[in-house]
Amino acid sequence: MGEPHIPKRVAEFREAYRRQSVSPRYSGWGHLAFTSLSCLGGLSLALSWLERPRPLELLTVPGVILLANGVEFLGHRGPMHRRRRGLGAVFERHTGQHHRFFTHQSMQTESSRDFKLVLFPPVLLAFFLGAIALPLGALGFVLASANVGLLFVATALGYYLAYEWLHLSYHLPAGHPILRWPGLTWLRAHHQVHHDPSRMTRVHFNLTFPLADFLFGTMWRPTRRGSAGPEAPRARVARRPRPSA
Repeated sequence: MGEPHIPKRVAEFREAYRRQSVSPRYSGWGHLAFTSLSCLGGLSLALSWLERPRPLELLTVPGVILLANGVEFLGHRGPMHRRRRGLGAVFERHTGQHHRFFTHQSMQTESSRDFKLVLFPPVLLAFFLGAIALPLGALGFVLASANVGLLFVATALGYYLAYEWLHLSYHLPAGHPILRWPGLTWLRAHHQVHHDPSRMTRVHFNLTFPLADFLFGTMWRPTRRGSAGPEAPRARVARRPRPSA
């Protein structure tokens, strides 16, 4: 079943955004290919340089995944939804544009040109690689071993790409074949709740998998038995129980 008709205010914003901010030369598939090939290329290169990593070194992979999940949560909950000095452009692009272009009633892209408001700009990938992944990987190289540094870079690039691929899949039309893959329908519904304007600053800040949402008590739960999904009339934020005195 398809999604509801796009509300008038959302349709008007989409039309204005495409007219003012999407160049006629922009290619959504080209944008996706650049991100995918850059990340896969860097990841493959880092893995090709590994030399018989020891079990302790392999713990770098889950460690980076946990770290990235927390950074994803804090970045989304923080500057993406709360205006911070010096990061106003991040807030404007995410809350002011992405959440007006896509609401819980209109999650789907209408063409590949809409990928521009789903995928991160290519310059952000360059910043992520040059200012974060490579320097921290070099630190791991110096403090631990070459394998730790290489595993850090490979895992960070893999996580970045997983974020992009998953986020894009959530904004494909509801009946798209990709959404038949195990778990994607649930993850899309999880993200759709976040796109409800009344809940976007309170719940579901993880896009890849909601580990930090669970740990920090920002998983959304319907209050009325039997109600579910982003259209439930009332909701509360699940909170962690307080320890007894």
